[in-house]
Amino acid sequence: MITRPLDLASKLRVEPRSLDALFYVNAGMLVLFFFVFGSRFVLAPGLGVDFELPKLPGAVSNAVTTTSTISVKNSGQIFADGLLSLPQLREWLKTEAKKNKHPSLLVRMSAGVPVSVQNEIVSAAREAGFGSNITLAAEEPAAYPAPGR
Repeated sequence: MITRPLDLASKLRVEPRSLDALFYVNAGMLVLFFFVFGSRFVLAPGLGVDFELPKLPGAVSNAVTTTSTISVKNSGQIFADGLLSLPQLREWLKTEAKKNKHPSLLVRMSAGVPVSVQNEIVSAAREAGFGSNITLAAEEPAAYPAPGR
């Protein structure tokens, strides 16, 4: 026949009729990748790439470790173990403060969050038992090279 001069279809192997071990390995790897890339450690849910911390000189030198972390976007959305409203955040803060003997809180707020929202969150954390162990996250500003000749 002129449309199939090499007759390649007749030289192909027959498809296997059983599933070999490689199929199960591939399926297991796919499930593993979905669990890894769906993890909250890869990218916090709801925090887009437009989330930007405020710039503050000395932010890196004043860094401390904390026991709890929350994130706040410009729109007022609060993320802890998911999206929380302010009343839910108050309850979440109370349970987090009871988990440790010396609880500390890291508040990651986007650069455009109003100060009134910041004050509400900090006062709710103090009432919950965090005391003065509340740290507001910031980034070190980019260092510009000294002007040359």
